[in-house]
Amino acid sequence: MALDPDAVLLQVEAHLLSVLGQDSGRAGVSFLGTERIDVLRFGPDPDGLVRYATLGMSRAPMGDPGALVVLEDGPRAELLLSVTDLHDTVLRRLAVLAASPSVEGVVLVPGAGLDLGEPLWDGSRFTAVLVGEPGGLVPDLELEGHEPVRFLPLLPMTPNEAAWKRVHGAQALEQRWLERGTDLRDPHRAEVDLSAP
Repeated sequence: MALDPDAVLLQVEAHLLSVLGQDSGRAGVSFLGTERIDVLRFGPDPDGLVRYATLGMSRAPMGDPGALVVLEDGPRAELLLSVTDLHDTVLRRLAVLAASPSVEGVVLVPGAGLDLGEPLWDGSRFTAVLVGEPGGLVPDLELEGHEPVRFLPLLPMTPNEAAWKRVHGAQALEQRWLERGTDLRDPHRAEVDLSAP
């Protein structure tokens, strides 16, 4: 049985609010030929942490929009970004990333890299993101009889980190971050050392 897209989004929003609390702001972005994407802001919390979550990407399963047969079921997801500062200029860029499955037919999975070709927010050194593993901050949202909605964390990458990841793979970059104790939520963090170990 087909899912009502609006009902899915209502469930997703309720799920986000139950986990992250009341949002502190939101913006809606529409692109030509696509449905509106909302981006919700949560925080800053007492530690200054701000979380941004998309709402609208899970309206439909990810897949090839040019396919002859449109699947009723498939992977659904929303995007999450955590930073230790308010950076509301990220809202439109997050909406661009969230629209990519419906515009370009990409299926976003952990380990995928997404390149914006512009700063992630105004003044940012990061121009790309690595899609992280779901289920950490926001658990999957179960949809009866269908694949769950997964909440994919985005890890900001500099152009050099993104290029290094394309050569060596996502796991190698994540290992490099881990070994160097990189705080991926720090909007002012230095680029990780990518020279030979």
